[in-house]
Order: sequence, then C-alpha cells, then structure tokens
Amino acid sequence: MNMLAQTVLTGGMAGLAYLLGAIPTGYLLAKIKGVDIRKVGSGNIGATNVYRCVGKGWGILTFVLDFLKGYLPAAVFPILAQRWFMELSGMHLSLLCGCMAVVGHNWPVYLGFRGGKGMATGAGALLGFAPLAMLIGVIGWLIFFLATRYVSLSSMLAAVLVAACSWWIYRGQVLIPVTLSIMGAIVIWRHHGNIKRLLNGTEHRFRFMQNSKFQTPNPK
Repeated sequence: MNMLAQTVLTGGMAGLAYLLGAIPTGYLLAKIKGVDIRKVGSGNIGATNVYRCVGKGWGILTFVLDFLKGYLPAAVFPILAQRWFMELSGMHLSLLCGCMAVVGHNWPVYLGFRGGKGMATGAGALLGFAPLAMLIGVIGWLIFFLATRYVSLSSMLAAVLVAACSWWIYRGQVLIPVTLSIMGAIVIWRHHGNIKRLLNGTEHRFRFMQNSKFQTPNPK
C-alpha cells in the first residue's frame, strides 16, 4: 500500500469514527419518549441528564451506546484495518479513531456541533487503547462519586487521575499520556458550567430515585 492510499484510508476511518461518535444517542432516545433532552435538566444530551429527565433505563441505555461509540472505533477499526489492508493498523490508528469518536460526541455535526461532555464515549475509547487507564478511571470515579454524589466532579477528578497515572503506566509510549492529558483537559473544559454550579452550591447531587422531569435547563 502506497503512502497516499494509506493516508486516504486512515482519514476515511477517522472520519467514520467521528460520524459514529457524533450520533446523538441520548437526544434520539429521549425523542422516542417525546422529550427534547436539550431543553430539560442540565440541557446536556449525555446519560446522566437522560437518566434524570427521561428514566433510569433510558439513561443506562444511553451510557451503553455512548460507551460503544468510543470502544468500537478504538478497538475494532484497527482490527478491520489489519484484516482488510494489512499495513493500516496499530496503536496510532486506535488512538486516532478513539479520539475522533470523542470529538464527534462532543461536537456532533448532526446537532450543530453542540453535544455532550464525552465521558462515556471517552471511557469506551480508553478500553480500546488503554484498558489499564480505563480501569483506574472507573475505580477513581466510583470512589469520588460515593464520597461526593456529584457526577460532574467525579468525572473531572477521574479524568485528572487517569491523565496523571498514564504518565507512569505508559511512560514508554509517550503518545498515550499526551493524548489522555489532552482528553482530560477537554473533559474539565466541557464541565465549565458544572464548575460554576459547584462553586455556587447549585450543582445537583445524583439521586438513584428520580421522580420528576426538569422543565428548563439549569443556567450554564
């Protein structure tokens, strides 16, 4: 395979990963129930807001589908590339496709580039190219969540933990910790509204029993 063909195919798989990641699963599932998820609760299309405003099962399904949007490009696309094109494979393609899926979720072309925060999709991508980091992130998130009951704060702290640990775990593969550090910074930036509410004391603590639908988005 010549360099031009490999570049075109790599770009094509990255583009496909973006389009897959950009599928607004939370928005579409909420629409099935007649809810515009962008106009209720926090206004976010992610699993937490769907859980709160549409229902427990719909929130869990949103998380699973968002997770798969990150996992499939990061884990499966390189395998398909190796099977179909042989030379087009490896960690670099996994990183590229996983990150493009997260970009798609955060800035989906289907919703005018206004998407979610990328936690579930990012976790799926991590399982594809850095499973140990993903495990550390999940354990960290659970500890932070049980201690605070804030999904947003737990997500940001877990992202920082993953980025920090990756510099030691993957010290021989510098591209991975660099990528995870950038992803962590994006996670924090995407939570800027949550940070303001945390500082103001108006951020919602997660409750497992949700019995009402929010009528308007919280202020950003």
